[in-house]
Amino acid sequence: MSENSEIKYIAVEGVIGAGKTSLAKKIKDRLNAELILEQFEENPFLESFYSDRRRFAFQTQMFFLINRFKQQQELNQENLFTQYTICDYLFEKDRIFAYMNLSPEELKLYESIYPLLSRSLRKPDLVIYLQSGVERLMYNIKKRSRKIERNLTRSYIEELSDAYNHFFFRYNSTPLLIVNSTEIDFVHKEEDFEELFKQIFREDRAYIEYFQPEFRKTD
Repeated sequence: MSENSEIKYIAVEGVIGAGKTSLAKKIKDRLNAELILEQFEENPFLESFYSDRRRFAFQTQMFFLINRFKQQQELNQENLFTQYTICDYLFEKDRIFAYMNLSPEELKLYESIYPLLSRSLRKPDLVIYLQSGVERLMYNIKKRSRKIERNLTRSYIEELSDAYNHFFFRYNSTPLLIVNSTEIDFVHKEEDFEELFKQIFREDRAYIEYFQPEFRKTD
């Protein structure tokens, strides 16, 4: 296998509906990697948050922060039996939601806790940000039809998309690959996945790089 030997731990990111979990699973299968998935379904406040953001923001945020921290702590020790680790979220992205949803008083409390947790965690060797258009995101959300996401509004996804772009276009903590994923289907089209996989492990990739996949017309 000729994969870039410096990349052992990959985090895949993107707005709700971008396909981050699907991509993480496909990379995991290709590399026989350890897979770490965000446990959003375990958050008892999330469905209520989608209905009433102001009321349930702090409970939702703190549950995710602590739960993600516990997961990420396990990465501080190298897995002796697995060469690669793939995660479908980046711990640092927790702050995107905090700054979107918390009140000034709640944010002050959050910022007194977040640095204490984040500074001890292992950083990915590469972050993949799946940047997708709002129309595609809404289509994917509707298609998968998760009960917990039934109250998601277009305006919230637009706001979230803007916040993600703002975050990742200024992100420089680790190597970053920004992928325009609006017009590709790496889940069902093997050629799209192969093209993306090659970019992930390209030896001459820059520290921060933008990947525009070739658009293929379909009959």
